[in-house]
Formats: sequence, structure tokens, C-alpha cells
Amino acid sequence: MTGARVPLWRRLTAEFLGSAFLAAVVIGSGIAAQRLSPGEVGLELVENAAATAAGLFAIILMFGPVSGGHFNPVVSFADAAFGGLSWRDAAAYLPAQVAGCIGGAVVANLMFALPAVTISAKHRASGAHFLSEVIATLGLLLVIFALARSGRGQTAPAAVGAYIGAAYWFTSSTSFANPAITIGRMFSDTFAGIAPDSVLSFIGAQIIGGALAIAIIKTLYPAITPAEAAGIIVPHHGEAGRAPASAAHRNASLSADSPQGPASLTGN
Repeated sequence: MTGARVPLWRRLTAEFLGSAFLAAVVIGSGIAAQRLSPGEVGLELVENAAATAAGLFAIILMFGPVSGGHFNPVVSFADAAFGGLSWRDAAAYLPAQVAGCIGGAVVANLMFALPAVTISAKHRASGAHFLSEVIATLGLLLVIFALARSGRGQTAPAAVGAYIGAAYWFTSSTSFANPAITIGRMFSDTFAGIAPDSVLSFIGAQIIGGALAIAIIKTLYPAITPAEAAGIIVPHHGEAGRAPASAAHRNASLSADSPQGPASLTGN
């Protein structure tokens, strides 16, 4: 790894702004979908999912070189568990992410001429939703860390956006997979909102999904290094926002997880 870590205050600023943009995209596109396609719930979800997937891709590209583009406390604490981020920094990311998502919800409401804060009445807590959030969060972390471990981190912004867009449809919860955005969406009584009494259930499921993901990642990629973990979701070290690793180091590290002989040509 080369270059010094970006100062914490800059990373927190990036996490706050990225989280705010993320919430604005999710909630704003939901409001637009409701207004453009009233009564067509399936079409509204298509519009909301497409905007979220594309927006998340762009937002990670915008802010990832500074902070890694987490915008999600589960991602940050999983990164800390693998040594890519200090526990102190992960704890500092948390309030920035939550505040950003709340701020983004307020901005989304205002952009559509709604009151700045409208507490959602959309109840989402159920056994099916709980399981959905466990699976959605588990899958998200597997995508992120598998790409980092296999040297394909450059594809992470697109892969994360694509996964979340798909998870809107294969989970009954529409894949929140993020405690910060779950809290933020409570402040908008619109298509993407969630009632306060459903928030704790969703966050609990997301934490479980994160813990399961850490265990599975350690099983699949036991040789994952702190240097590789530090590059998620995108490398963010030094003034240029890059944390390149030498090809020799990456190949040598990958060999610890891959079988020997011709089969190893397929990677992990």
C-alpha cells in the first residue's frame, strides 16, 4: 500500500455527503415514481430501483476515492473487523452516515414541495421482511469483499449498484441493507419510507446479516489482508485517493485461497 490515509475529517465529510445523496436518490426517486405512475406499484418499483442502482454507482464514484464510499455502518464495521479501518474510525463514520441520510431525506422532501420532515406510516416489520434484510445485507457484503479479495475492486461501484437494484426485486423488503438509510427513510412518509416501529427490526436483521457475512468471508477468503480490506468499496489512500497494491503481492496473497494446479486458473 502506498500513500498516507486521507485525513479523518475529509473522510467523514465524504461519508456525510455520500449518504445524503444516497438518501435523496432513494427517497426522491420514490416520490417521483409515485407521481409519474400513480397506482402502478410495479412500475413505481422499477423506477425507484433503476434510479437507486444508477445513483449508487455514481455516488460511490464521486466520494469513494476519499472515504471508500461506504455510506453504510455495516460495511464500515465489517471493514474494521478485517483490519481495513480502525474501530475508532468506523465508530466516527456511523454518525456521519446517519446524519447524512437524515439530511438527504429532508432535502428529498423539500425538492418535491413536501414538509421537510414527514414521519413515515409505512409498516414493514414482518418475518419475511426480517429474513429479507438478513439476506440482502449478507449478499451486499459478499459482493464488496469478494471483489476486493480477488483484485477486482475497480468493478465494485457498478457491482454494488447492480446488486442493490436486483435486491429491490428478489427481497420482499426491497433491500434496505443499511442501518443509516433505514433511519433516514423514517423521515419521509412517501413510497420509500419506513415506519419508526419497523426500524429496529430492520436494523437488527442487517446486523445479523453483517455478522454472517463476516463469518462466510473468512471461510471463503481466509487469507484476506488488512491492505485488501482497506481498499473497499474503492481504494481511498493518499492525495490521489488510490491505494495500489503490487501485482506480485496480490497474486501471492490470492494463491493462499486458491487450489494448486490447473483448477487455480479459475481464481476464487
